[in-house]
Amino acid sequence: MTTQEPGSADLADRVKQAHRAFPTGVTIVTGKAGEQPFGLAVNAFSSVSLSPPMVLVCINRASSSYPKFFQSQSFGVSILANDQQHVAMRFAKSGGDKFKGLAWHDGACGVPLITEAAAGFELEVVSMLMAGTHVIFIGKVLSAEVSGKAALLYSDGGFYDGAQLAPASQS
Repeated sequence: MTTQEPGSADLADRVKQAHRAFPTGVTIVTGKAGEQPFGLAVNAFSSVSLSPPMVLVCINRASSSYPKFFQSQSFGVSILANDQQHVAMRFAKSGGDKFKGLAWHDGACGVPLITEAAAGFELEVVSMLMAGTHVIFIGKVLSAEVSGKAALLYSDGGFYDGAQLAPASQS
């Protein structure tokens, strides 16, 4: 095991390597500016509470979508399905109309969600916390939908099919 001292030149690289060791789901975080949908790919997503139901996402302040999220009262989170790697790649890029030609719909509360995603949430912003280069958006769940499809996973720079998971061996 290799460790680095705080402030060392390659600590940031080690932190990135350590993060790559943790598989995550792939989410698309969305909102609307007027009638225009916007969004970006985010893997920093987590459940916060079940009562009341809340989740969080972390959005980089350097993202071109960040000012729109900062001004929004609501946002959506679509957990991509195992056959939606093309959607992840589209939303991972900055700029352009990411929704053009894409199957999406307004959820029950009017927030854009990706059609055929493994799951989706519509959320009301309840808190924003500055955290270094990112802002943590905490949202109260207003609606949720589930398709029954397996999730798309991301680990060590690659995408994986969540339906292909194997049980861990018991020691």
